[in-house]
Amino acid sequence: MIVDGKAIAEKIREGVLSDARELRSKGIVPSLDVVMVGDDPGSVQYAKSKEKTATKLEIDFRFHHMPESTPEEKVLGLVRDLSANPDVRAIMIEMPLPKTIDENAVRMAIAPEKDVDGLSPVNLGKLVSGAPGGFVPNTPMAIMRVLDSLGVELKGKRGVIVGRSVPVGKPLFFLMLARHATMTTCHTRTVDLGAVTRQAEVLVAAAGKAGLITVDMVSPGAVVIDVGTNFVDGKTVGDVDFEAVKDIAAAITPVPGGVGPVTTATLFENVIQAAKAG
Repeated sequence: MIVDGKAIAEKIREGVLSDARELRSKGIVPSLDVVMVGDDPGSVQYAKSKEKTATKLEIDFRFHHMPESTPEEKVLGLVRDLSANPDVRAIMIEMPLPKTIDENAVRMAIAPEKDVDGLSPVNLGKLVSGAPGGFVPNTPMAIMRVLDSLGVELKGKRGVIVGRSVPVGKPLFFLMLARHATMTTCHTRTVDLGAVTRQAEVLVAAAGKAGLITVDMVSPGAVVIDVGTNFVDGKTVGDVDFEAVKDIAAAITPVPGGVGPVTTATLFENVIQAAKAG
């Protein structure tokens, strides 16, 4: 089964649009401020997608695009100003940031109640500890929605995540663990990676390396979630050899059209939550 992420996202967006209209009827304007530094191709694509979706969902979108050469202190100043502004309800930072800027410092500058990407230390701490409240990072939340749409029962399942990033791999580990999956996290430096991935009943590829997961690394009947976004010869491809793996997987997400649309939709669910709380 090839997962139709666009269909899953459409159902989520219907609920978001209904909530946005209800908020506006009460004089509350849901909005999203996005900060981007530099011109990373993936970030540019994602920012354009968010702006287009925000317009359709009747959510105000404000884009703060800064040159790659922008000093860290100026970026931090913008994020702090947005956090302190009562008219700003939701903030998201496009990642990755230039290497000259400390991502952790920027995350710490976001007010947790406006951190709709769920990457501030407070929100991540709530996720890890199981404390209520807070925002969950969008891509991990989208992956869980995809698994739910497939009717995947994680309890007792062997889950393997290839990738250990803060936005995806690490928070997803705890989300799946909370559903009682038996979890393993590995990465591109894992020795004999295929020996680990072949154990997975649910395999998530989130390493950011095109074609990393080949058909011999996947157990027949596994659910395969591809989160990779790589640009090869002008095309967007995932981390999984899709054409080969789709023939043995029970279900697989394509790239593009899989987790990506769901990620954008779940982001706006968080935006609505921030508007309601603000």
